Amino acid sequence: MMFSIVIPVYKNEASLPRLISALAELKNSIQCELEVVFVVDGSPDNSFGLLRESLHTLPFATQLLLHSRNFGSFAAIRTGLKAARGDFFGVMAADLQEPPELMISFAEALQKDECDVVVGTRTGRDDPFLSRIASQAFWSLYRKYVVKDMPSGGVDVFGCNRQFRDELLQLQESRSSLVALIFWLGFRRKLIDYSRQARQEGVSGWTFRKKLDYMLDSIFAFSDAPIRALLRLGFIGCLISVLLMVMVFVAKIVGDIPVPGYTATLLVVLFFGALNMFSLGIVGTYAWRTYENSKQRPLAVTSLIFNNFEKHHD
Repeated sequence: MMFSIVIPVYKNEASLPRLISALAELKNSIQCELEVVFVVDGSPDNSFGLLRESLHTLPFATQLLLHSRNFGSFAAIRTGLKAARGDFFGVMAADLQEPPELMISFAEALQKDECDVVVGTRTGRDDPFLSRIASQAFWSLYRKYVVKDMPSGGVDVFGCNRQFRDELLQLQESRSSLVALIFWLGFRRKLIDYSRQARQEGVSGWTFRKKLDYMLDSIFAFSDAPIRALLRLGFIGCLISVLLMVMVFVAKIVGDIPVPGYTATLLVVLFFGALNMFSLGIVGTYAWRTYENSKQRPLAVTSLIFNNFEKHHD
């Protein structure tokens, strides 16, 4: 049996020696053959050069792939999963903030057939205060608007068996969320807790802008919450505008509005403004359904099949 570890690499030149040393120790602890797939995602530093030079000295089977430019970590993970030859797979970061020992737990859970996908979820993190606050806010919004059963600490690393890997790679979506797709697929899932370690080298490439883009991609690819909010606001606005129209009309009758044309103008603005918002919500609902069909996700995914063909075979 082979366990393949996929590692996206971007601006990790300083942490690579420590990473390679940690992987060498893992080789002696994982109870199966180990393969490591490095995917250098258009990194501007010398990460690719260092890995290429050390390739022949590594004590485990290795693949080294280079993206033509920076496509993002999720694209790098997909590339690595597609190239990996293992029976089971794990994904870890090159900065070693997630403890490498997680891969041992992943491999054991998958080899014992306890699950189809195993997810590492943070119970603590040795990060700066502002970074912790931002991360908590991010994953809180993610749980509320994207994936309801997302662990409160979020997900950065995962492992899976070959069937799950194959199903995941069939979902060819751009501007989407790999993490949300993992939960969308379902299958038998196991959570393993860990504490995120402090960064020892370099600066994280996971900037606020990338987090914001990721959140927007996740919302628009997996949730119709913005459309539903627009529809509800439009409906509530229509109700409020009708009440205001009655109030303005009564005020006009009793002579509290002496300005000519004020009543008609206000009534038209209130009613048609709310009606426009409500109409956009309706149109957006149809657009969302069209968008959902265009993604061509399967209507259902079968994870297990049993039969008694052999018993009844003549």
